[in-house]
Amino acid sequence: MAGKGGAWKVAFADFMTAMMAFFLVMWLTSQDKEILIATSKYFQNPFTSPMEQKSGLLNFDSNKPANTSGGDKGETGGGKSSTSAQTIDLQFLNSVAKDVYKMLNLDEALADKPIEVQVTSDGLRITLYDRAKQPLFEDMSAQLTKWGDFVMQSLAWMIERNRFNIVIEGHTRTGLALPTTEYTSWELSADRANAARRALVRYAVDATQIERVTGYADTRPVPLMAPDSPSNQRVTLSLRLGKKRETEPKKPDKPASTPASANAVATAPKTAAVAPAKPSAKPTH
Repeated sequence: MAGKGGAWKVAFADFMTAMMAFFLVMWLTSQDKEILIATSKYFQNPFTSPMEQKSGLLNFDSNKPANTSGGDKGETGGGKSSTSAQTIDLQFLNSVAKDVYKMLNLDEALADKPIEVQVTSDGLRITLYDRAKQPLFEDMSAQLTKWGDFVMQSLAWMIERNRFNIVIEGHTRTGLALPTTEYTSWELSADRANAARRALVRYAVDATQIERVTGYADTRPVPLMAPDSPSNQRVTLSLRLGKKRETEPKKPDKPASTPASANAVATAPKTAAVAPAKPSAKPTH
C-alpha cells in the first residue's frame, strides 16, 4: 500500500507550483509602474546574475508595506516614487555596464583594459582607448581595425536594444606625427568620432539617437595623465537614457479645433445675410 499511494504527491506538487506562479503574477500586477519596468529590464538582461548585490529588481524591504493608497501623491508618493525610479535606473545601468564587459569578453578588474565603462547620473560613459597593444583605429587614420569594428558592432546592438541617446567625442594625444601639415589633430579626432558614428548606424543604431559628434584634438587629456600618453587616444560614447516625448500625441488635437472655428466663421455671413430680408416687408404700409 505504501508503494501505491505516491501519485497524490505528484498532483500536490503540480498544484503548489501553479499556485506559486499565480501568486507571483498577482504580486507583479499589484506593484507600481517602476517595479514592472525594472522586472522587464531584469529579464531582458540574461547575463545578470540574480545573486549579485547590484542586480535584481529593487532593494525591497519586506517589513515595509507597499504604497497602495490612492491619496495625494504629491505629499507622500512623489518623493518615494522619484527615489525608487533613480534606484531602478542605477541598478539597470550597472547591469548594462557589466553586460558590456561580458559581451566583449573583457576583465572588468584589468588595469589597462581597452574599454572603460562608467555609470553616470543619467546613463553610461564608455571610453574606447586606441592603444598600440589593442588599437581601435589603423595608425594615424580613421579606419577601424578588426577589433574596433567588433566593438562598434557589439555596442550598436546594446545601444539600440536599450534606446540610448548618444554623444560621440574624439580625442588625440599631443606630439602626433601626422602625414601632412594640413591634416591636424582636429581633423583626426573629428574623423574618428564620425567613423564611430557611421559604424554604429551601419550596424543597428537609429541615426536620430545620435545627438552630437565632436572632435576635441588634444585639448582634453585624461585627468592625471601626461598630454602625450597613449591613453589620450580615445573615443568616448556618452549614453543617456531616452525619454518619451509627450508633445507628439497632442498634435492631432489641433487640427480638430480648426474646422470648428472655421464653421463658426462660415455660418456668420449666412445669418447676417438673412437679416436684411425683414426690411423688405415695407409695401404693407
